[in-house]
Amino acid sequence: MAHSRSIGSLPICLLLLVFCTTTANALHFYLDAGEKRCFLEEIPSDTVVEGHYRTLEWNEQEQKYVDNPALGILVEVDELESGHNVVRTRGPSDGRFTFTSHESGDHSVCLSSNYGTAWFTKTHIKLYLDIVVGSTKPDRDHDRSHVSELSAKLRDLNQKLEDIRREQQYQREREANFRDMSELTNSRAVWYSLAQIAVLVATCAWQLRHLRKFFEDRKMH
Repeated sequence: MAHSRSIGSLPICLLLLVFCTTTANALHFYLDAGEKRCFLEEIPSDTVVEGHYRTLEWNEQEQKYVDNPALGILVEVDELESGHNVVRTRGPSDGRFTFTSHESGDHSVCLSSNYGTAWFTKTHIKLYLDIVVGSTKPDRDHDRSHVSELSAKLRDLNQKLEDIRREQQYQREREANFRDMSELTNSRAVWYSLAQIAVLVATCAWQLRHLRKFFEDRKMH
C-alpha cells in the first residue's frame, strides 16, 4: 500500500520539479584544514545567487562528524572571463552568502576552512553546500522603454490602418464616379447612334421621294 502511494506521488514531484523557476545545486564534499575547493557555476548576467553552507569536523573520540563553532569558512566567488572578484567573505561554520552576477558566464565558487590551528593539524571537514541560482532581475527601465516602443509601434500601425481606410474610401468614390461617367457616356452613345439612324432614314426617304418625282417628271415629257 505504501509502495503504491509513493508511486502515485511521483508525477506530482515531477511536476513540481518542472515548474520550479530556480536552479538549486546541493552537494557535500570533504576537505582538510587549509585546503581550498572550487566549483564552476554557469550564471546568466544580473542574476541573484544565494548559497548556504554547513561544516562538520571529524571527532576522533566520538568517531563521527560534529559541529564545531570555532570553524570558519572563507568564500570567494570570481568571474572567470573578466577575473573580477564578486564575493570574498569569512563566515561561521554555518552561514550564507549572496551575490548578483554582473556578467554571464562561468563563475568560480571557492570555499576553504579558516580554522586557527588547523593549518598544522590533520583536521578533516565535511562541508554541505547548497547553491540556488535565482531568476534574472527585472530591468524596469528596459520594460518601460519596451512598452513605450510597443505603444509607438501601435500608434504607427493605427495611423497606417487609418490611411489605408481613407485610401480605400477614396478609391470607392473614384470607382463610383467612373461608373456614373461610363453609364452617361454609354447612354449618350446610344442616343447618338439612334440620331444617326434617324438622319439616315430621313435622308433615304427624301432621296427616294426626290428620285420618284424626277422619274415622274421625265415620263410626262
